[in-house]
Amino acid sequence: MRRALPNICTAANLFFGMCSILSTYEGDYFFGSIFILLALVADGLDGRVARALGVASEFGKEMDSLCDLGSFGIAPAFLAYSFCLHDFGTFGKAAAIIFALCGMWRLARFNVSTSVVHGYFMGLAIPAGGCIVATTTFLFSGLGIQPENFGNVYPITMIVVAYLMVSHVHYPDFKGDGEKIYLASKIAAAVIFAAIVFFTRSMPVAGVLTAIFSTYAIFGIINSLLSLMTGEQD
Repeated sequence: MRRALPNICTAANLFFGMCSILSTYEGDYFFGSIFILLALVADGLDGRVARALGVASEFGKEMDSLCDLGSFGIAPAFLAYSFCLHDFGTFGKAAAIIFALCGMWRLARFNVSTSVVHGYFMGLAIPAGGCIVATTTFLFSGLGIQPENFGNVYPITMIVVAYLMVSHVHYPDFKGDGEKIYLASKIAAAVIFAAIVFFTRSMPVAGVLTAIFSTYAIFGIINSLLSLMTGEQD
């Protein structure tokens, strides 16, 4: 049973990912978003449970990647397409497909670079990318915002998030022994976070969740640029 527990958590990740896809198919964008966030909770538990019980395995790692692709690559892409991207025709289809493909690329690169990359994440982690889609959909649907009213901003943003996943932008893992975090990055992140929370205060839960993942994505860009400018990052 000890060996099965982490794999049960990993399976729960994909279970929630499938629930998201089914909810989205039925036009329920609230639960389509919430199930992706629940998948994130399950994804965070499996590794911790495996390490706590001393039963980490290569089988579990492979399961984790496959489930992550479903829950944070395919499910968010389908959610975004059903919610908004379908209004953009071929461009919308391309944005959804690119997001899923970049998620796959990100996972494959992570799996083969774990022995090389230490102290930071190279590129935006796919759970963060998927949760950006989930939280913004949760927020927009709750506020009655129709992203298509803002032109091509939504599909372009989807492609930018997809690119961040396969980019070489360094995202701190916050374990204290890796990427240097600059004070300017912290200040910028605090301002961005506060601004998002302020402007979405009519939906505080969705606003805070959106602020967390969106700020993290932007924070990595700012911190990585500062590191390049100071010559501390190649």
